[in-house]
Amino acid sequence: MMLLQPFIEFGFMRRALVACVALSLSATPLGVFLLLRRMSLVGDALSHAVLPGAAIGYLLSGLSLVAMGIGGAIAGLTVALLSGAVSRYTPLREDASFAGFYLGSLALGVTLVSLRGSSVDLLHVLFGSLLAVDVPSIVLVSTISGVSLLIFSLIYRPLVIDAFDPTFLRAQNRWASPLVHGIFLVLVVVNLVAGFQVLGTLMSVGLMMLPAASARFWSRHLSGTLVAAMLLATAASFGGLYASFYLSLPAGPAVVLSAAILFFISILIGPCGGIFSSRKTLSMAKE
Repeated sequence: MMLLQPFIEFGFMRRALVACVALSLSATPLGVFLLLRRMSLVGDALSHAVLPGAAIGYLLSGLSLVAMGIGGAIAGLTVALLSGAVSRYTPLREDASFAGFYLGSLALGVTLVSLRGSSVDLLHVLFGSLLAVDVPSIVLVSTISGVSLLIFSLIYRPLVIDAFDPTFLRAQNRWASPLVHGIFLVLVVVNLVAGFQVLGTLMSVGLMMLPAASARFWSRHLSGTLVAAMLLATAASFGGLYASFYLSLPAGPAVVLSAAILFFISILIGPCGGIFSSRKTLSMAKE
């Protein structure tokens, strides 16, 4: 009962937990596919690319989550499209293209926020304010999560084929692969925007990628990996908020730190390739 006490007594803790769980259900499956497609750093790049649009929304409307969210979505999609075009029509690889755009976007976003806001406003945009999540923010994040899961379920099969055998998908339909890839990037950007609402632009990618990487050590099957990623993200959300309440830690970083701790635990004891489990398997094989 003590574990649930903060969430029973305080509304801000319940709202923060609901927002994190909604993100855990929609963002972590996308993180799994980013890893499968060897695009894990693209998620980090897109999370930074959101910043200029969020900063412009902030300059126009103050700390309005709707304005900043719309601006962030436009900026993230613009960077995704430009990076794809550069990698397609120039010799530059996609990861290098994303890196160039996201570094410029990060610098531009910080500059724009600094023009009008204080250091407190800049910290709010960069690291979020999880415990200050209100009902409209929960509605927005939950809506994005629900729509993302629906679209993800619709493109799941071609997305799996594109991740493991893109040549086969292109042979079936030349437009299928770029279309699926484009929809997938849109989902990534939209979920990062939802994450930015509560965790900030620098922290939102943590809840997307860390549980996805951890899940690799708990299942060898894609379906099991997806479920494990969602469960690990939910556990990190609960653990991080619980720690932030009793240890007086900043909530957003505490959630991501909890996800990082679960990642290191998975590396050590995960049954599918963890360090200790692998040693145990080798010792048993020698015997």
